[in-house]
Amino acid sequence: MIFDPITICNLNLQNRFVRSATHEFMAEKDGTPTSRLGDLYEELAKNEVGLIITGYSYVLPGGQSDIYQQGIYDDRFIEPYLKITERVHRYSSKIVLQIVHGGRQATFSDEFPVPIAPSSIKDGHSAAIPREMTDAEILEVIEAFTKAAVRAKKAGFDGVQLHCAHGFLLSNFISPYTNRRTDRWGGSVENRTRIVTEIVRRIKEEAGDDFPVLVKLNATDGLRPGSLKAELGLDISQSVEIAKLLEQAGVCAIEVSGGIGEAGGVTIRTAINSPAKEAYFKDYSKAIKSAVSIPVILVGGIRSLSVINYLLENGFADLISMSRVFISESDIVLKFKSGEVKKARCVSCNLCFDPEGMRCNFQFD
Repeated sequence: MIFDPITICNLNLQNRFVRSATHEFMAEKDGTPTSRLGDLYEELAKNEVGLIITGYSYVLPGGQSDIYQQGIYDDRFIEPYLKITERVHRYSSKIVLQIVHGGRQATFSDEFPVPIAPSSIKDGHSAAIPREMTDAEILEVIEAFTKAAVRAKKAGFDGVQLHCAHGFLLSNFISPYTNRRTDRWGGSVENRTRIVTEIVRRIKEEAGDDFPVLVKLNATDGLRPGSLKAELGLDISQSVEIAKLLEQAGVCAIEVSGGIGEAGGVTIRTAINSPAKEAYFKDYSKAIKSAVSIPVILVGGIRSLSVINYLLENGFADLISMSRVFISESDIVLKFKSGEVKKARCVSCNLCFDPEGMRCNFQFD
């Protein structure tokens, strides 16, 4: 089943493997994409990854959240991205640009000394207290995402994925823990989701109704159970309602994930050494899949072909997304397909997140 073709978002995919967005540390300091990214994505395409989702690209200069992160905030990025998508499209893979704003997790700088967020809620990880956004600033961010999507289309991408997870700006809005607003952008689930649905609406107006818009969605903030923060945080019942609103808005696929920065160790878990530890967001994805008719993509420590088949056959997801596995073995799809291996070699050590450029740094015997 995993090797069966599937059509999602009007994209004909050769199989159901998805490369989940991963920060590669391979852009220039100003966010300009480099040929190293082209090498990486072309290698994945050559090895038959059905859908490639790029590392997150920030839509405004103040929205950067890591060094050597890709940007999409200016027209000058179109040409270097076009060189990358042309390389991927020599093969049968599709490629989608993930777009993001760092929100309360954005990097501090002299130019941007205070991050922005829906509400001034202290970040428990960085201790930063963000500035509450004005209504005008929210509208500016909506337009920044829209322009980013238009640039992505001009650069040859097959769609965009809005990053609404992991504690970045759009995730800040949908979570009641980080969004305490009482205006049209806060309060109810519908109001907290409004910034995302407005972005989708504007992208469809400017990039065309048939240009695919996917979402990476937090199903939980991942805060410590029993804590006051957790009581205020996003839960699966709210995420299911958000998913329904996203489908109504025209989002054509949802990738289910979880965790914010200050929760620590939720999103990218280590020591996944047994099938029982794999697919740690699977119950969330099943709940969302049962509530929407658009394709659901599941990410989260998936390593084994037997687990992949179980997830697809039992209605947990329509496609399987992996990140660290592809860093360790870019040809894992072909290895699974040929029967050479039944399980990826990745040991989930997280040594791959290297500021000199993402790579597998584990010393295998």
